[in-house]
Amino acid sequence: MERLDPQTTPQQQTPDPLIHGGGGAFAGGTPSGEFDPWRYRDDAGVTGADLVGYKVEATDGGIGKIDSASHEVNSSYLVVDTGPWIFGKKVMLPAGVVNHVDHDDRKVYVDRSKDQIKAAPELDDTLHEDPAYRDKLGGYYGGTYGSSGWTIPPGRAM
Repeated sequence: MERLDPQTTPQQQTPDPLIHGGGGAFAGGTPSGEFDPWRYRDDAGVTGADLVGYKVEATDGGIGKIDSASHEVNSSYLVVDTGPWIFGKKVMLPAGVVNHVDHDDRKVYVDRSKDQIKAAPELDDTLHEDPAYRDKLGGYYGGTYGSSGWTIPPGRAM
């Protein structure tokens, strides 16, 4: 285990996102420190990449392949075809859940579990641009960080 420098104040140390509620503990968070579900993290390795066809890995295993990806400013997301995992349904993942991308292995790693993704509001292709639907989806994923009253599905911890 690495020892902490006694000359370093607690404010200079990087907080553990799992202990400190996430949000601002991740690079690429909004300036206010709040989790922004619709923006890729600065250090995720997404900039300029075409992610269609990449596999998606949740914290506890693979969930499917990316069908489409948006890189719109403050409105980015992934649509993932889950195949037989959840009966062939597609899910929309806000960009903020992308932890990092491994371009060599063509994999996108997200910081949510399979159960959290399975419990998310269902993708409605006709509403993916609708502000109310996006607020609901963004609220769900933002809430799994504990900031908006939504909860992590039972039996799962981040």
